[in-house]
This record gives sequence, C-alpha cells and structure tokens, in this order.
Amino acid sequence: KGSLRFIMSLRATGEGHISSIVFRSGVLDRYNKLLFDPISDYVETPDLQLDAVYKRTVFQRKLNEMGAGKEITAYVLNRMPEDFTYNELIEKIGILRATPQFHETIQERTFEIMRWLADSNYEVNFHPDHRVSERVIFPVSKNESRGIEDARFVQFFDGRQDVTYYATYTAYNGITILPQLIETKDFIKFNILTLNGKAVQNKGMALFPRKIGGRYAMLSRQDGENNHIMFSDNIHFWQKSEIIQQPEYPWEFIQIGNCGSPLETDKGWIVLTHGVGPMRQYCIGAMLLDLENPTKMIARLDEPLLVPHKKEREGYVPNVVYSCGALIHNNELVIPCAMSDINSGIATVEVNELLNCMRKVA
Repeated sequence: KGSLRFIMSLRATGEGHISSIVFRSGVLDRYNKLLFDPISDYVETPDLQLDAVYKRTVFQRKLNEMGAGKEITAYVLNRMPEDFTYNELIEKIGILRATPQFHETIQERTFEIMRWLADSNYEVNFHPDHRVSERVIFPVSKNESRGIEDARFVQFFDGRQDVTYYATYTAYNGITILPQLIETKDFIKFNILTLNGKAVQNKGMALFPRKIGGRYAMLSRQDGENNHIMFSDNIHFWQKSEIIQQPEYPWEFIQIGNCGSPLETDKGWIVLTHGVGPMRQYCIGAMLLDLENPTKMIARLDEPLLVPHKKEREGYVPNVVYSCGALIHNNELVIPCAMSDINSGIATVEVNELLNCMRKVA
C-alpha cells in the first residue's frame, strides 16, 4: 500500500561516445525508497521495423515544412493510400525515377528528402517476456548515428482515460542535432517520430503531461539560453515559442533549461530547471508556472535546489548535476539525477517545503 511501480530511462554511453537509451524498473515504496528489479546480464536485440506505416497527410505536411518540392511530393503521395508503408513509398519513387516528370536535379533532391524523412520515422519492438533492463534503444537513423541523448519521458493523459508515454530526445549525427519524439503505450513497442516546424530547434524539449486549453504544450530552449514554451494542435508540428524565464543569478548566468516535463500540483506546474554558471557548473533549480496559463511564471527558487558536491565533480562530464525528469509521490518530489555523467542517484524534497522556499514573481 502506498507504493508505486516505475520504469526509469537512463542515457548509456558506449564506445565512441555514442549514447543509447536503457531502462530500469522497480518499486517506489511509501517512504520513497527505491527498490530496483534484478538487472539482466543480457541485452535484447529488438525487432526493427523500417517498413513502418505512415500517415499521408502528416507525411506531406512534414515534407512541406522541410522545403521539399510540393509538386513532386504531391505527385508521389497522391498515388498512395492514407496509410502507406516504407516499401510502397520506395516503389512509387522508383516508378517516377524510371519515367521522370520533373527536372531531374529537383526530383532527386526531393526523393532524398522523402527517404530521409521516412528513415527518421521507424518502429522498434521488444519481446514482452524479456526484462525491462534488457531493452535498449540504439541509434538507427543517420540523424542519430552519433547518439541518442537526454530522453525526457512523460506519462501523457489525453482526457479520455487513454495514456501514452512520450519522450523527446536529441538525435546527433556528429555535426548537427535534431529533436525527435518517442511514443509508446507499453514500453515494448516504440514509435520513433520526427518533430517539425519553425520552433523545432535546439535541445531540451519537454512535453506537458496533458493538453492545456485544448492544445499540446511543450517547454523548449530555442535560443540556447532562455526557457521557452510553445503550443500546438498537432504534436508533430511546432511553429512558434515565447520566453518564460531568463537567467537572473550567477549560478545560471550562462544558460538555463528544463530538467524534464512539468509536474502538476494544485498550486501550479512545478518545473525543474538547470542553470549553467562559472566553470560550466550545472545546478538544478525550480520554478512554478500558472496552472491554466503556463506562459506565466508565478514563483521560482533564487538558489539552486541541487549543486555538484566535491565527490561528484569528477567524472566523464565534470562539475555537473542533471536530470531529465522527476515525479511526485506521497507528497514528495522524487528526482533521479546524474552526477558528472558517471553516477546516478535519487534526491527527494517535500513538495510543500519546496513551494514555500520559492520567491513569488510579480
């Protein structure tokens, strides 16, 4: 009684500094003590399905956002059903290539974009009888060939008692980054999806756990310095953002960002933040957003909630304490966090105590 089963995602860094997503499971008891399930010595190879099913209207809109030739994409996609597969797309591209209808250079560039988009949307399936700790999401597409970074998972409620688990993550190819989206209902089947729109830039996006005013809401950091928020009618497309928080104090003077999806309370949305200060020290802070109008910050911590201790400063990425998500259980905020990318731990704080320490913002 009073316990909670959980699945925790972690970033695993392997040879060549290439990151993957791994999972751990267990129970958070009524005293907020974590009891982890036994960890397997093995890693499961998932069933990778590149021949995923795509929605024609969504695919077309994404291509338009990417600047693909509209005439060419319309010519190809209008010959497809609303739900089509990767192989069907490649077949139609092959037919048009054999009997060109458009300028060859523009046509080939459009085909390249279409294949790039299709390759960036795929599905992985794990065996349901295998342990959670055996499931690893490795990089698959060219966009993530140098790593999958900073997955921020959230339990999303759609208002119809239906629950979906989403995660934003950063795909890295060694040169550029690309924000991506993971969707799962059971942590067995994972859909990997692209995010599109003018506002899909930079790292650190975090989805709210429900719609607000009938729209999806997402924290972001388009300018690499300030905390932003954006709204959309479609989870795949994000067109504009606005700043909700700027650095104020020395410990966050270089840049700020979020540490995962907002947590709903009757007082407002608790958002864990991170601040980068002198010597590239990463600390964790917190702010409170208005429940129905989260563009409005109503309170914040002036001092960090968590800072790297002396023993935690040395590591793979030194002088850092960081998190990609937390939860509220038995009136406490439970924060999984990483120390200098070498160790992970759990920090807890009473929710009311945290709120009482915040300074109200005029």
